[in-house]
Amino acid sequence: MSLLERVTSFESLAPERGRDLSESPSSRDRKLSFSPLPESWDPPMVTEGQQPIGAFEVPYAKRIWQVVIAVIYCLFAAGIVFGYAAIKPVLIREQVYRNFCTPDEIKRGVRTCYEQEIHLNLMFTIAAVGTNVAALPIGHILDTYGPRICGITGSFLLAIGALLFAFASQLPFDGYIPGYLFLALGGPFVFISSFQLSNAFPKHSGLILALLTGAFDSSSALFLIYRIIYQWSGGTFWPKKFFLVYLVVPVFILIVQIFVMPKASYKTIGELVKQVEEADDVYDDQIDENTALLRDEHQQRQSVVSEITDLIGSKSGVTHLKKEEKKNKISGVWGAMHGKTAAEQIASPWFILIALFTVIQMTRINFFVATIRKQYEFLLGSYGAAVEINTFFDIALPLGGLLAIPFIGVVLDHTSTFFVLSALVAIATTIGVLGCLPYTWAAYSNICLFVLYRPFYYTTVSDFSAKVFGFRTFGTVYGLIICLAGLFNFTQSGLDAVTHMVFNGDPVPVNIILLSAAFVVGTALCGFVGYRAYQMRREILVHEAEWTRETIMPGAQSPDRL
Repeated sequence: MSLLERVTSFESLAPERGRDLSESPSSRDRKLSFSPLPESWDPPMVTEGQQPIGAFEVPYAKRIWQVVIAVIYCLFAAGIVFGYAAIKPVLIREQVYRNFCTPDEIKRGVRTCYEQEIHLNLMFTIAAVGTNVAALPIGHILDTYGPRICGITGSFLLAIGALLFAFASQLPFDGYIPGYLFLALGGPFVFISSFQLSNAFPKHSGLILALLTGAFDSSSALFLIYRIIYQWSGGTFWPKKFFLVYLVVPVFILIVQIFVMPKASYKTIGELVKQVEEADDVYDDQIDENTALLRDEHQQRQSVVSEITDLIGSKSGVTHLKKEEKKNKISGVWGAMHGKTAAEQIASPWFILIALFTVIQMTRINFFVATIRKQYEFLLGSYGAAVEINTFFDIALPLGGLLAIPFIGVVLDHTSTFFVLSALVAIATTIGVLGCLPYTWAAYSNICLFVLYRPFYYTTVSDFSAKVFGFRTFGTVYGLIICLAGLFNFTQSGLDAVTHMVFNGDPVPVNIILLSAAFVVGTALCGFVGYRAYQMRREILVHEAEWTRETIMPGAQSPDRL
C-alpha cells in the first residue's frame, strides 16, 4: 500500500497540547514531511526551484486539469501489482516458470507444480516488499527534489518494468521478477507525489485525496481487464503485446509531468496562513505619498492576501484548528507520543505493538492475495469452484476499496482509536475463521469482508501513527513500520513451502497460525491503547481541575445582603 491512505494533507493544523487556538499555525512545526530521515526543527534551505508555490499563482483551470490527470494516471499505474491474483492465471496458461516442473509432474499434467507455484508467488512477494520498502527513499526524494522528479522517476521505472515483462521469455535471465518489481516501484513514485495536489484546492482536499485513493484501489482491476481480453482473444493477446501497449502509460506520465504537472509542491494551509500574516505586517501608516513603490508593493500584498483568503476560506486557520481539535479529542490517544524523539517513539510499546500487528496483518493479506485460488481449490475440492471464487475476488478487490473510502473517514473521525482497533481485530478474526471453513458461502463472505477490511486496515495504521506519534516524525516512524512489514513479507515463501511440504497443500494450519498470532497481538494492542486512553483522560481532568479558578457566588462575601 501507499505511504499515505489517511493523512488528509501535507500538514496537521491541530495545535499542540496546551497551546492557545488563537496562535497561528506555522508551517514549520506542522508540515508533514514524507522523508523518513529525521530533520531539525528548522526546515532545510532549498533551492529556488524547489520552493513550494501557492495554488492561487496557478490558473484555476490548470489546477483542475492537474487533479484530473493525476487521478487518471494513478488509475493505470498506482497499484496495478496488487491485481496479481487476476494476472496469475494468464501467466500459468503461458507456462511461465513451467520449466521448473519435473518431467513426472509435466507427464501427469498438473496445472501448476510446486516449484512453479513458489516462483510465481515469489514474484508477487518481492513486488509487495519493494512497494513497502520504497516508502523510505520516495519520501526523501519527494521532500528534496519535488513531485515532478518523483513522477518522472516513476514513469521510467514503469517503462523498465513493462519492457522486462514483455521480453522476459526472450531474455537470458529471469525478467519476470525484476519486471514485476519495477512495476511495483513505479506505482508509489507517481502515487505519493500526487498527494500534494490536495493543496491545489485546500477547501476540497478531502475529496481530492479520496479520488486519488480510489484510483489506487481501482488500479488493481487493470490486470483483471487484461485477463478478460486475453480469454476473449483466445490467448492471442499474450503478455508481450499487452505490456508493449502499456508503455503508453509511462510515456503519458512523462509528458504531463514535464508540461502540465507542477514542478514544486503546492503550499500547505499553514504556509499560506503564514504568508498572510507576513503580508499583514505592512501597515498603511508606513506608506506616504512619497513612497509610491511601497504603496504598490502593499497593494500587491493585499491582493495576494485576498486570493489566499478565497482559496482557504479565511485568513486564519482557527476554523480548521477547531475542527481538527474536535477529531483529536474523540480519538482519545492524540498526542500520546508528541514531542518525543523518533528513537524514544520507536522504543515505546505504542510502536512495538502497532508494528507487530502491521507485520502480521500485511503478511496475512498478501499471502491470501497470492494463494487464493490454491487455497479454495483445496478447501472446496473443486478447481472450477476455485476459479469462480478467484474471479469474484478480482472484481471485488478494487470495488471494495471504492465502497469503503467514504465510510473509513467517518469511522476514524467520529470514533475513538480504541474502538477502531477493536473493530480491526474483530473483523480480522472473523476473516481468519471464514478462511478455514470449506463452504462456498464462507468463501464469498470471507472475500466480501476482506476487500472492505484491507483499505480500512491500511488507513487505520497511518491514522494511528499520525495521531499517536505526530507529524514531525511521521516519515520516520510510519516509514519504518511499513518497511518492517514489507521485509517480513519474505516469509510468504516459507509459508508456501510449509503449506505444500508439511501440510500437503492444506492452507488451514497456516491460516490458523496467522490468525492466532494476529489475535494475540491485536488483543494486546487494544488492551494497551484502552488503558493509556483511560490514563490520558484522567490526566486531562486532573490538569483542568488544578487550573480551575474558584468562582465566588454573588453576595457570598456579604452574607447580610442575602
